[in-house]
Amino acid sequence: MKPIDRELQDKWEAQLRKGCLELAILATLWKERRYGLEILRQLESDSDLVITEGTIYPLLSRLKSLGLMNSEWVESEGGHPRKYYSLTTEGRKRTREMAESWSRFSTGMDRLLTPLKQRSAKGDNL
Repeated sequence: MKPIDRELQDKWEAQLRKGCLELAILATLWKERRYGLEILRQLESDSDLVITEGTIYPLLSRLKSLGLMNSEWVESEGGHPRKYYSLTTEGRKRTREMAESWSRFSTGMDRLLTPLKQRSAKGDNL
């Protein structure tokens, strides 16, 4: 891939990731409360979303201000306290709605991309 093509691809992927980041963060809190670093680790391990602390904490703050999550400081055995985040009732409702929208969107995209996948399987290259 030429450098300019790689740059365009990287920008497109960054926008794609940015568009689904809120849903991904909320989804990490579906089963249990987590602190920031746990959220970062789960995003990376479960979805290959690698983001920085400088990106996640403003998002967590915004989601909290929207009433989608609560936070509480909890003393840890290892020393400093950790701020744990959990979904509110409204947050659970919104996460479910976002997941349904994502499912509809991704199903439609899969239909559109099926011909491309079939070409790749046959070895057709552009």
